[in-house]
Parts: sequence; structure tokens; C-alpha cells
Amino acid sequence: MPRLALLFFCAAYVLPGLFGREPWRNADLSSFGFMASVAQGHAPWWQPSIAGLHAEGGPLPYWIGAMAIKALPMVDAAFAARLPYALMLVLVLVLVWYSCFHLARTEAAQPVAFAFGGEAQSVDYARALADGALLALIASLGLLQLGHETTPELMQLLASALYLYGLSAAPFRIAKARWAVMISLPMLAASDAPAVALVYALIGAYQCHRSQYAQVRELSLWLLISGMLAAISAWEFNAWAWRVEVVPGMDLPLDFLNLLAWFCWPAWPLAAWTLWRWRAHWRRRHIFVPLSTALIAMATSLLMAGSDRALLLGLPAFAVLAAFALPTLKRSLAAAMDWFSVFFFSAGALFFWVYYLSMQLNWPATPVANLRRLAEGFEPQFNALALTLALCATAAWLALVRWRTARHQHALWKSLVLPAGGVALCWLLAMTILLPFADYVRGDKALVQHIKEEVPLNSNCLAAPQLSMATLAALEFRGGWRVEARQALSETACEYALQSAAAPTPAGWTLLTLTQRPMDRQASFKILRKQSGS
Repeated sequence: MPRLALLFFCAAYVLPGLFGREPWRNADLSSFGFMASVAQGHAPWWQPSIAGLHAEGGPLPYWIGAMAIKALPMVDAAFAARLPYALMLVLVLVLVWYSCFHLARTEAAQPVAFAFGGEAQSVDYARALADGALLALIASLGLLQLGHETTPELMQLLASALYLYGLSAAPFRIAKARWAVMISLPMLAASDAPAVALVYALIGAYQCHRSQYAQVRELSLWLLISGMLAAISAWEFNAWAWRVEVVPGMDLPLDFLNLLAWFCWPAWPLAAWTLWRWRAHWRRRHIFVPLSTALIAMATSLLMAGSDRALLLGLPAFAVLAAFALPTLKRSLAAAMDWFSVFFFSAGALFFWVYYLSMQLNWPATPVANLRRLAEGFEPQFNALALTLALCATAAWLALVRWRTARHQHALWKSLVLPAGGVALCWLLAMTILLPFADYVRGDKALVQHIKEEVPLNSNCLAAPQLSMATLAALEFRGGWRVEARQALSETACEYALQSAAAPTPAGWTLLTLTQRPMDRQASFKILRKQSGS
């Protein structure tokens, strides 16, 4: 694939949502709250907290965001915290490309040589498969939102991709492979996934020990040392916690299959085809390395009651497995994926444009009326730059569809161009022409504005016990109050309080008003004021 086109795909995927976006509920906003609290000196570096409540797991992900906020005081704090995480997403894409490239260079993964020559060159073949792996990762629906958040899971994803690269590159880049495994597992443990890091160390050491490459066998010792460092870092950062979860009445296998079906689309059907085609050689390193990594992520997700954030760690491995299906992919299946992508993403883009036209021109009238009814107080905004970018992206999508449906020389990565392009298109449209609405309903700016009408900024503090971390983060950072969430309302010295509307109003407090989040009827709150003398 032309390098410029590949860079354009990556830029169209990474950059939207980086600029001008509010932190969104829930994990994105709460993680940003911990970062801002540390950066502004409201909490110690070693123990990030919001409203006096400490963060669970290691502080490393919050340190990264806090350092970015302190290093860039001239820009919005949310944008500053998002910058290093955008770089992490870029590194994940790069590492997946190189992981697949090195695995495809191994002898077992190379195409069969023809009797009279004419087969693909080793490096060209590996590059084509690596392009396919990168496109498969961009096309993965599960990465779309989680990959653009400022949460510990994105650092875990980077560590998982770095581990995958270390195992993949070991036969060819032994020094880089050692650095990769030595960094990845302690990073994984310090970002709240120590058990996964230890499993990676054991499974990786086993794979390397049985390898036919001498330099790979040497990596097993480095993996065990890295696993020990991961255990130590988890101990030092207090990252050990029991996260196995059983939800009563939950049909876990069926729910997990539903999650897998959409979260890993379109990588999982291609990965399944790879396993079928290579079923007799599944122990070859270009299959076993990504397969073991994907299985660990799936098992972790199952143990955590079908957690999508745990399954996120398997997406790089799924993408690499998907790439090895491309040389043997039947034309009928490739055509079906193309037409599904054209229909699905074109319909999605049309949906976005209809709502945008309705918001700006009040035609058709029904969509904007529905939005105003569901999100009370929302007013559309016009942004010329956002409109220009959205028009350019839509034109690029139409050109891509025309190019893909024309007759061109077959390339291995062509089957994944439309899925990746469609995901990038819809994300860019959502982050440009529909961003004001998304910020209004997913952020807490409107809620904080309502509270400001009743609670003065010069009040001694705002009590908010038993509220979510995301709500507390919004109150502290966007509201500017000193928030106290550790004490019950009967014990607090705060003059004002925010309480769930379902809870009874305690004695000694006066109800000022009720408020709620837009489009969230369940999240209603009471704004209370302490009675004099109480």
C-alpha cells in the first residue's frame, strides 16, 4: 500500500476527537479528573484522588496525563492530557504493523516458491500483510471509542502491543525484542493489569523456549525477569486487586459471543479463517504468538463478566491473525465484506449528514425536534472548519468506494480498505459535524452549569457522597468547587450538597432544586443547602 495513503488512514483515524472535545463519561472523565487533580496539586502524585477518594490500581497512567497538563499550561487541560494518549494510539498502530511484518518474514509464513520463480518477494509479501493488519486494527469497532480515551486501558493496550512486537521481532531484532518485553510487562502491571502481565510472561517464556531460533530461546529468560519486575511494580503501585466478577442471572457465554461479534469486527471472521487454513500448523510462531495473546485477552474478559476493556488487549493480536487470512481469502467473501462495508458505512454517513442538515437548516424538521426533546437545552452550533473536514472526508470515501469497485490489480490488503475507511469516515463525521451534540450529552458541562446557578463558587465546599467518580471529576474540574465525597451529609461541614434524587433528603438540609443530565433520565440529582444552625 502506498505509504502516503497509509499515513492518511492513520491520521484520519487518530486526529478526530483529539481537538475541541470534552472528556466523556464515565472512564474518560474520571481518569481525566485524577490527572487534573494531581497536576493542580489537589492530590499527591503517589495517590491520585478525586474529592478525597483514591484511584484504584497503579498511578502511572494518571502521571502521564498530569505531566502533560503541567508541561502545557497554555492549552486546555483536557487537550493536554489527551496528547500523550493519542501518541500511545499511534504507537499501537506502528507496533501492530511491525509485529505482523516480522511474523510474515518467518520461513513458515512465506508463500510457497514457484518452480520457475515469480512468487512474491519476502519483504514485499510481509509489508502487504502488515498493511492488512494495520487496516484490520483501524477497522475494529471495539477500538473506536476506547482507543480515543485517556484511560489506563489505552496504556494497557500499548503494553500488550509492545509485548506482541517483542515476541514477533525476536528472530530478527533481538535487542529491540528484549527492550520490548522488559518494558511492556512492568508497564502493563503499573497500569492496572498485573495478572495479565504475569500470564504473558509465562506463556511467552514457554513459546520462546520451544522455538527453533536460538535468539528467540534466549528471550525466555528476559520474559521471566520482566515478569518478576511486573510483580514488583504491581506491589509498589498497589495494583493487585481481585477483579474476577460473577453477575447473577447473566448469560455470560452468549453475552460474550455478542460482545466478540461486534467488538472484534471485522478481524474475528478473518482470524477464524486463518485458524482454519493453518489448523495443521497452528504451533508455528506466526499463528501461535498472536493466537495465545488473543486467547489471554478473551479469558480475561470472560473472568471479568464480559468486560470490553479487557477484550481490548486482544485487538492487536486479532488484527495480526486477520492479516494472515488475506492470501487465501476467497473472492466471494472479500466481495461480501466490501458490499457490507459500502452499505453500512454509507448509511451511517448519510444518517450523520441528515441530522446535521436538520440541526443547521431545520430541514428535515423531525430529527432536530427529536434531539431537542431528548436533550433539553441543546442548541446547534456552526463550525466552518468542521464542515469543511466532513465534506472532504465524505468525498474521500466516495473516491475510495469508486476505486475499490473498479478493476485494479489485486493486492492483499484491498479487502480491508473499505472497512477501515468506513470506520475512519464515521468517526471523523461524529467528531466534526456532530461533536457539539456528542459533547452535550456525553460530557457533564451542562450539568455543572445547572449546579452553578444554585451553588456559589465561594462556598466552603460541596458535599457529594456516593456519586460516581465521573460526576465528582466534573464538579471539581469544570465546576471549580472543593468537593468532599468521603463523609455522609450528616457529618459534613459543607454548606451545599449534591445527592442522588432517589435518596431521601436528610434532616438539616433544604432542597433547592432538582437537576439531571441531558438524555439521562436515571441520573437525577438534588441540590441541597444546609440549614442554619445544623
